[in-house]
Amino acid sequence: MSLAERRHRLKVGICLATVYLIWGSSFLFSKIGASHLPVAMFSGVRFLIAGSLLGLFAHYRGGAIWPRSRTEWTQGLVLGVLMVVASNGLNLWAIQYIPTNQSALLNSTAAFWIAGFGVFGRRGHPLSKRAIAGLLIGFTGTVLMLIPNGRIATSAALAQLGALCGCFSWSIGTVYYRSMQTRISPLMLTALQMWFGGLMMLTLGFVLGDFGRWHMNRPGLISLGYLTLCSSCLAYTAYGWLSRNTTPPVIGTYSYVNPTIAAFLGWQFLDERLAGTQLIGMLIVIFGVILLTLPSRFGGVEPENQAAPPRSA
Repeated sequence: MSLAERRHRLKVGICLATVYLIWGSSFLFSKIGASHLPVAMFSGVRFLIAGSLLGLFAHYRGGAIWPRSRTEWTQGLVLGVLMVVASNGLNLWAIQYIPTNQSALLNSTAAFWIAGFGVFGRRGHPLSKRAIAGLLIGFTGTVLMLIPNGRIATSAALAQLGALCGCFSWSIGTVYYRSMQTRISPLMLTALQMWFGGLMMLTLGFVLGDFGRWHMNRPGLISLGYLTLCSSCLAYTAYGWLSRNTTPPVIGTYSYVNPTIAAFLGWQFLDERLAGTQLIGMLIVIFGVILLTLPSRFGGVEPENQAAPPRSA
C-alpha cells in the first residue's frame, strides 16, 4: 500500500469518526433544542451562523473563491433546500414527537437510498456483493432496534413519516452533491448551502410567528451552540469531504452507527429505555458497518484522485 493510499484511508477514518460521534450525539441536542426554542427559527439561526463561519474560514484561511456564476449559486440553493430545509427541517419538527433513538433509527434508511441512488449518474458506483451483504445485515439490525416490544410502534405516525421524508431528501442531496461539477471548494459549497438553507428557515420562522416565541434559555442556547459549531461546522465539513472522496455504501454507514450512539445517549440523559432486542440490533448494525468499511480491495473506499472532479484553485 502506498503512502498516498494510507493517508487517504486515514482521512476517511477521521472523517467517519467525526460524523459518527457528532451526528450521533446531535439527536440528543436537537431534542433539547426543539423542546426549548421555536423549531424553524432554531434551525435558521443555526445554519445561517454556521454557513457564515464556514464561508469566511474557507475564503480567508483556505483561499477558496467566492461563488461567482449563476450555476454555483443555484447549486447552493438546491442543496440548501434538500439538505437543510427539507431534511433538517422535517427531522427537527419530527423529533418533538418521537424519541431520539427512533428518530435516529428512521434516519438509518439513508444508507439504502444513498447506496441505491449512487449507482446512477456521472459518477455512479456499483454495489459489490460485500456491500450488499453489509446493507442487508445493517437493515436487519435496524429492524430489531425498531421493535423493542416485538412490534413496530404506530404512534406518532405523522412524525415518523416526516423524518423518513427528510431522510429521503438528504439522500437525494448527497448523490446530487457527489455527482455535480463545480469550481468552488467543497467547504465553500457547504457554507453556501447552509446560508441558503438558514435564510429560508428564518423566513419560514417569521411566517410561523417563531420570532414572537423566541425566549433565551440555557438548554436551548447550549444546544444551539453545539449544533452550530460541532454538528454544522465540523461534521458537515467531514461529510462533504466523504461525499466526494469515498463510495456511497461507506458514506451511508453513518446512518447505522448514529442510532447506536443516539439510543445510548437518549437512555442516559432522557430516560429513553433500551430493550434487549435493541442491544442485539446494535451489535448486528456494527457488524454490517464493518463489512461496508473494509479496505478497498474488498470493496471499500474510493481513491481520492478518482473521486473529485476537476476544479480551479
